[in-house]
Amino acid sequence: MRRAANPTRKISITLKSSTFARLEQYLSYEQSRSAFIDDAIRMKLKGIDTTDISEFSNADLLETLSYRFPKDSPEDVLIQSLLQILAK
Repeated sequence: MRRAANPTRKISITLKSSTFARLEQYLSYEQSRSAFIDDAIRMKLKGIDTTDISEFSNADLLETLSYRFPKDSPEDVLIQSLLQILAK
C-alpha cells in the first residue's frame, strides 16, 4: 500500500449553527466540507487576503467562486464544469 505524501489527520471542530448552515447551503453534494475548511485554513495561514486575487490560481479562483452561488444553480454548474476542465 502506498502512503500519501501529505497524509490527512482527523480532527473535530465546533462551528456556530448559522455558520454550518451557510456552509451546507453553498456546498454541493459532491463538494467536501473538509476540503473547503482545509483551503480556508491554508489561505489564512498563508496570509492571503481574500480581496487580493492576484495570489490565486485559476482553480483557486473557481473554487472560491463556487461557494458564492447556491448549489446546482446555473452559475454553480458552469463553475463545476470549468473546474473539471482544469483538473484534466
